[in-house]
Amino acid sequence: MTVMKSLALGLAGALAGALALGGAAVAQPKSLTLGTASVGGTYFIYGGVVATLLTEKIGINVSTQQTQGPNQNVILTDSKQIELGMTTMGIALQAWNGSAPWTQGKKFNNIRALFPMYDTPFHVIVTEKSGLKSIADLNGKTVGVGPKAGTPGTYVPAMFETLGMKVTIRNGQGSDMASQLGDGLIDAFFFAAGLPIAAFSEIEAQRPVRFFSFTDAEAQKIQAAMPELSGAVIPKGTYKTLNEDQKTLGVYNFFIVHKDLTDDVAYNITKAVLENNDAMVKGHASAQETLIKNWDRNTFLPFHPGAVKYYKEKGITIPAKLAGS
Repeated sequence: MTVMKSLALGLAGALAGALALGGAAVAQPKSLTLGTASVGGTYFIYGGVVATLLTEKIGINVSTQQTQGPNQNVILTDSKQIELGMTTMGIALQAWNGSAPWTQGKKFNNIRALFPMYDTPFHVIVTEKSGLKSIADLNGKTVGVGPKAGTPGTYVPAMFETLGMKVTIRNGQGSDMASQLGDGLIDAFFFAAGLPIAAFSEIEAQRPVRFFSFTDAEAQKIQAAMPELSGAVIPKGTYKTLNEDQKTLGVYNFFIVHKDLTDDVAYNITKAVLENNDAMVKGHASAQETLIKNWDRNTFLPFHPGAVKYYKEKGITIPAKLAGS
């Protein structure tokens, strides 16, 4: 009788623990997959930090899946091929509206935002011996931009087109671009990721390099064509040879999930990341911007209700247009 009573109590406890909103029993997933990006970029490292933190803090095994970057993360998350993803808000806007060629007219309206990650500034690295010193100097050159489905892979070709420049684009993993620059197979590596970019640091450690970005006139022309981009700064000291702040353009990153992810899991993920910033920063310096105050860098993508609940607990009222279901 005692054994049976214990079993009954245990079953009742397990059932109570599984109850979600409305009284429906929802089992917590045993595992989740997070889409990252190519080796050599910040997503690859940052995603690993998030996966480790979540596995420890929320009791769900979170693994990473290497992808081509934001575009593919949106596609995979929207179609439930992965549960968690990361994207720049420029790519997310294109996805939401189905406005870019890569969307093929499809609107990816199943994705929801959880928390802000960091700003993604665009900048260029070249070898010092190349003699290249400006964006204008890249006309007629071969430029590596990372994976085709990544943020720079999407934006940089469009930037060159906006500036009326003829450039040969080379795609590949960030680490591959670094090797190709060192070997002289490309003239420049034009990338965008959280700072510092691992592949840039790798190149700088091997040979003398130069960093540069847009002139004010170039930036204004690009922003007129792509208003989702905003001003950004790469602080001096980000790389050893960067001796002064470098003005550029950037776009913010957000963590995304499918709208059907349960509210409690979305809440727990948001809470775990935003309340463990020290651990995040130890994994990658870009996480210094993974702060609750930056929630407002999202102006169009609905937040998941689980995230909205967390922000409300912290005294933040998400506007109705962003408090999506």
